[in-house]
Amino acid sequence: MLNRLLSIFLLVALISSNFSRLFIYAGFEANRSYIAKELCVNKARPTLHCNGRCYLMKKLKQADEKEKKQEREEKRNQYQEALPVTSATQLVVTSPSSQKKYAVMPAPGLLQQPTSIFQPPKVV
Repeated sequence: MLNRLLSIFLLVALISSNFSRLFIYAGFEANRSYIAKELCVNKARPTLHCNGRCYLMKKLKQADEKEKKQEREEKRNQYQEALPVTSATQLVVTSPSSQKKYAVMPAPGLLQQPTSIFQPPKVV
């Protein structure tokens, strides 16, 4: 039961962030008379017939700016996660404790006589 309630709550929270414009429009329609009388910027000029749409546009612009700000913050956080500022690991190179010595091999016999292998082409 608790898991079901938690999943429904998280689903509603996720959907509400995507439908913020819908909630702004719904709030405007529900309170249109109050917004037109009290909150309208152009209530002193009734010839414009604004009826609170100026307030609606202002709220929609604020919501868009808030979404853009959140996107910038997310991109900044992703960049910081991809490229850490301080390096916690250090690479330490040490010389080997013992050196192996190999016997010197003489060059193979064929390389001592290159004329027997390499011959220029004959012109006919």
